[in-house]
Amino acid sequence: MVAARAFLRKIWTVLRTLRAAVFRPSRMLMSKASLRKSKPTRRIALAFPLGMAFTESLFRGIVDFARQQGGWAFTRLPERLDPSIGWLRHWPGDGAFVLITNRADARIARSLPMPVVNLACYLADASIPTVTVNHKTIGHIAAEHLLERRFKRFAYYGAGGLLYSELRREGFQAAVAAKGNPCDVLETGTLAEPGHKWKDQIEELASWLTRLQRPVGIMADTDLRANMVLEACAQAGLHVPKDIAVIGVDDDPTICEFCVPPLSSVSRNGWEVGRRAAMLLDHLIRGGRRSEGPILIPPDGVVLRRSTDTLAIEDSHVAAAVQYIRQHLDEPFGVERIIRQAALSRRSLEQRFRKSFGSTPSAAINELRVERAKQLLAAPSRQSLTNTAAACGFTGLRHFRLVFRRIAGMTPAKFRRAASKESRNSPRRLDNRPTVAPLNRAG
Repeated sequence: MVAARAFLRKIWTVLRTLRAAVFRPSRMLMSKASLRKSKPTRRIALAFPLGMAFTESLFRGIVDFARQQGGWAFTRLPERLDPSIGWLRHWPGDGAFVLITNRADARIARSLPMPVVNLACYLADASIPTVTVNHKTIGHIAAEHLLERRFKRFAYYGAGGLLYSELRREGFQAAVAAKGNPCDVLETGTLAEPGHKWKDQIEELASWLTRLQRPVGIMADTDLRANMVLEACAQAGLHVPKDIAVIGVDDDPTICEFCVPPLSSVSRNGWEVGRRAAMLLDHLIRGGRRSEGPILIPPDGVVLRRSTDTLAIEDSHVAAAVQYIRQHLDEPFGVERIIRQAALSRRSLEQRFRKSFGSTPSAAINELRVERAKQLLAAPSRQSLTNTAAACGFTGLRHFRLVFRRIAGMTPAKFRRAASKESRNSPRRLDNRPTVAPLNRAG
């Protein structure tokens, strides 16, 4: 009997062990599943049109935050292409991203029971939480790019009455005025307004361009407006970039890479704008307080293409010499070759260079070599420093490092690390566009 009871106890112990092994994990799984179910799903409206370069970039930033955050479900209105947000008044969601372009939509946004974040800069309305790029800084960066190309005359072309265009103009004008340079301005009505026709604006633009003293560097408020400048230049027989260098905003590959010539543009860092907007909306949904004024995100920098790939030099001898240097930067040569090409005495060439270029021919050669090296160091394809030095005409790696550090203020390796960090902070470049040139931020 005692033996039987001991046997039964052993069986009972084994059964309890098996029961624990079989059922405890399922209870744990059920507990985890119930926890997942208990986390509320946030219903988020994307009340802005996709398909444009900058809105697609915004969208990627928002989606990447949502993936990381979890628990977000997106809604878009079917059968509608216009950006009106009136439908949000009847939508029972938790939050929305909007592009406020008119006062009617601004009134709707203020009346909604859910938090919204505005991604546009058409109106100065502090009552709506807004995340946008720093538009004054965009203008400043465009001006710095043209100043680096030795332009002394500038112009701005944009749409009047739009806040983002006015802010970009202010940043551009302030940067060129700080260097003592003039800036002509042409602002027209938007083509969405009744009575404003494409043909009329192109003719007005061509007439304005022919009156400008050349060479001149022009900023347009968007890539689309910059493309109009290129078309007007072709109509007026003006050469780009020799007579007129043109830079736009948005780095839209559909526009920039299919212009004639391809268009330089300021990349506005839309991915980061979208990510920061998503962070703000999540904060507001959780009951957080909004900040005073818009959150301004610095732009990426300039994406260089042929429309500004020039140096504005009015002395024909110096211009020809600089063109020769740029065409032969991969060859190691000195001032003697430039003197032979220019058919001038050393003294005359140096005087002309100092007046037009601001430095000696020897210094100009080194500056142009370093400029080319910066482009190669910032490129995604990381070739060795030895190959970079050879591609820029330096006689060796030691010579390259000495000259680069003297002109750029840092070693080539440090510049490459800074450019790489800049690229990591502005991800989601999904195509083969030229690399953004790292620039000092301002504004």
